[in-house]
Amino acid sequence: MFPGMNSRKAAQMMKKMGIQQIEIPATEVIIKTPEKEIIITDPQVSKVNMMGQETFQIIGNINERELSTEPEINEEDIKTVMEQASVPEDEAKKAISDSEGDLAKAILSLKKD
Repeated sequence: MFPGMNSRKAAQMMKKMGIQQIEIPATEVIIKTPEKEIIITDPQVSKVNMMGQETFQIIGNINERELSTEPEINEEDIKTVMEQASVPEDEAKKAISDSEGDLAKAILSLKKD
């Protein structure tokens, strides 16, 4: 808390100033941004309430992961495109990928050919 001050006195001082701090037993914290995820493992999370304003303090091991722009293609989507456009699996996968996961667009692109 405060360097050189015992924790009991620091807690009393915080209480006088209207600051409440609660430890949260978190196992992982994930912050998502449009481009990436920030993953904090082994976190120490404190929720601080100061005059009605809540903030979080997080300490831990930080890792970043870029988000994939590739659409998730599941077997059901592939089957749907294969049946609707009468094409083999590899063509269906490519069409779904090219249409960024939009099945209707993928089917229409295959039927135009």
